[in-house]
Amino acid sequence: MTAPPDDCLARNEWICGDYLSTRRQILTDAVLQHLELTALSVAIALLLAVPLALLARRYNAAAGPVLALTTILYTIPSLAMFSLLLPLYGLSAALVVAGLVLYSLTLLVRNILAGLRAVPEETRQAAKGMGYGPVRLLLTVELPLALPAAMAGLRIATVSAVSLVTVGAIVGYGGLGNLIYAGMNTYFKAQVLTASVLCVVIAIAADLLLLGAQRLLTPWQRA
Repeated sequence: MTAPPDDCLARNEWICGDYLSTRRQILTDAVLQHLELTALSVAIALLLAVPLALLARRYNAAAGPVLALTTILYTIPSLAMFSLLLPLYGLSAALVVAGLVLYSLTLLVRNILAGLRAVPEETRQAAKGMGYGPVRLLLTVELPLALPAAMAGLRIATVSAVSLVTVGAIVGYGGLGNLIYAGMNTYFKAQVLTASVLCVVIAIAADLLLLGAQRLLTPWQRA
């Protein structure tokens, strides 16, 4: 009878320190790509969501179509979404970013709109009575008061994007999803578990960072 190999990689164990030490650069590159895709997607979605929410708040007739369109986009399965965008972007990182932007819009538009609608009308009227114009009213009164709801949507959208980035592995731009996908194909236990745990860590860290930012930006809620 031959003795089992001493190397945990050779034994193909789920928890293996040798994997971390020998694949450090591969893991680092995958984490950086994961973070880049997530941050870029959420940032673009936020830039699009704010004017859409303002449009829906300003014109009641636009609220229904805006919410309906973003909701429909969110119901499309991720693989189908990437397939529909494939003719436009090809097999590129832009394909993954575009898909994540469309998914994030629903969460961001709904929460920003809810925050804007929750601003008391008497507060708006008081600001107007003090000489606030539309732009100043929006920037210094409405958006700050809508910030808690908007940040809640941003947190959900960010965590969701961290998860959905992994689907980008089907086109080679999935961050840690690339490692998960390759590890599952070869039944490389340590790689699958390590990449999956790192995805969870990124999601939790992003949520905590945004929660901290929310607390800093809304000191009146702490009081």
